[in-house]
Amino acid sequence: MDKFITLDGLVAPLDRANVDTDAIIPKQFLKSIKRSGFGPNAFDEWRYLDHGEPGQDCAKRARNPNFVLNQARYQGASILLARSNFGCGSSREHAPWALQDFGFRAIVAESFADIFFNNCFKNGLLPIVLPKTEVDALFGLTEHTPGYRLTIDLSAQRVLRPDGHAIPFEVDAFRKECLLNGWDDIGLTLRHAEKIREFEARRRIEQPWLFA
Repeated sequence: MDKFITLDGLVAPLDRANVDTDAIIPKQFLKSIKRSGFGPNAFDEWRYLDHGEPGQDCAKRARNPNFVLNQARYQGASILLARSNFGCGSSREHAPWALQDFGFRAIVAESFADIFFNNCFKNGLLPIVLPKTEVDALFGLTEHTPGYRLTIDLSAQRVLRPDGHAIPFEVDAFRKECLLNGWDDIGLTLRHAEKIREFEARRRIEQPWLFA
């Protein structure tokens, strides 16, 4: 998992509340567990004018010109701005995979669904909860300022606007440490690799019949 320390990124606004995980990555794309390749199908039913199926060449599909993430000014965005209860619905971990593969590193919203919120941290995607007044202001600034960017400083736990206004946010200390160091669940386990090897070597001596 990549480390998350600071991020200076273009902001894309998704001005919808209660965006569920089936909208983020529709169910027909859940067959793979590779964690990659889901970006072209993120928000599939909103981005394209046809019904998407696995294996399609998305470059040849007609796009919905009215969907915000298809607008040229938001291409390359790494920060998604959203409303309340983002990531509700089913618990599919493919949702943060799809958002990351699309290019997002952080999501700023009024609130998140609990399971989606937890899955983001496990996959290196930073979900930031801000007060509605701050989110409203960011939507206005993003929509009226082409190329609007934010700087997210995880160490300082703040979102910095270009005008110098800093917005603090809360984050669990353990989750913060994992993101700063790039530790997913496997990475946390491998921190104890030497102890694991010592245990296995000792077990071969003490319980040889297990390896016969």
